[in-house]
Amino acid sequence: MGGLFDLPSKKEQILALEKEMAEPNFWDDISHANEVNKKCANLKKVVESVDQIKNQLVDNLELINMLEENEIETLNSEISTIEQTIEKLEIDTLLNGKFDEMNCYLEIHPGAGGTESCDWASMLLRMYERFCEKNDFSYEIIEEQKGEEAGIKSAMILIKGNYAYGYFKGEKGIHRLVRISPFDSNARRHTSFASVSITPEINQDINIEIKETDLKIDVYHSSGAGGQSVNTSNSAVRITHLPTKVVVTCQNERSQMKNKDQAMKILKSKLIQLEEEKKEQELNKIKGVNSSNEFGSQIRNYVLEPYKLIKDLRSGYENSNVDKILDGDILEMMESVLKMKVNK
Repeated sequence: MGGLFDLPSKKEQILALEKEMAEPNFWDDISHANEVNKKCANLKKVVESVDQIKNQLVDNLELINMLEENEIETLNSEISTIEQTIEKLEIDTLLNGKFDEMNCYLEIHPGAGGTESCDWASMLLRMYERFCEKNDFSYEIIEEQKGEEAGIKSAMILIKGNYAYGYFKGEKGIHRLVRISPFDSNARRHTSFASVSITPEINQDINIEIKETDLKIDVYHSSGAGGQSVNTSNSAVRITHLPTKVVVTCQNERSQMKNKDQAMKILKSKLIQLEEEKKEQELNKIKGVNSSNEFGSQIRNYVLEPYKLIKDLRSGYENSNVDKILDGDILEMMESVLKMKVNK
């Protein structure tokens, strides 16, 4: 446990953060202060939980020799609970990336295939929304374009919660669906694809230069919910960053100005993440490491016909209860990707 959780290091970090929080001007920057408070609270949670587990194990070990058979069964139940707590702490420890504690933007785009792919994209969106509802995450629709017949052409939601980016970053990539198409009168089997991208909601205090001449800004009628004024005025905003070809859209606000501000915030987060990914790729080249989890790679199969099986192609996780997974019970699958750090 000491090696996995590295308590001495965490206690040193807590002392350093508490020293910073004691500074008289600490609350001058509210955004930074909240981040420091959140990080300190998360570290204390891990330390306190590990200390509590260690004490429980010591107490239980001292009692083993004095227990009757029926009492040993009770003890086994307690130890099982402790094991589950340790596993949860292990996951929390793995969420140690630069942006893992942050909220995140989740974006979905259907692949080629028209209505079939648009419908698959909407199924993925519902799966993530249901997951948020079941696991103490909140979400806000930033942009959504409905398909011509069914499903969605694109969608972006902002997911808020503890370690949102850390959990969702493993969803980045291509998701493949195989099923009997509900839109095919001959009931043939179809394969559909949809891409998912994840961007951390990065603190806007981080400096990044964006030149006005590098931006192409378009406005158009919002296609989402929000009332007549939204749908009949040019409130939606699309911003293209010409040097990188990054495109962001926002239409959830009634005000064009608010949508532009939100779109610029998303653009800034995407450009910072893009820069971090470039640095990681450079480092991997130096180390001779090939990354198999870049955007555009197929990460997961969802097979509904001729058999039922969902398989993550990175971690090897499999589950034949496809209805449960598509209804948002994907925590175990997400954690299997996180645990690859330990298993490799």
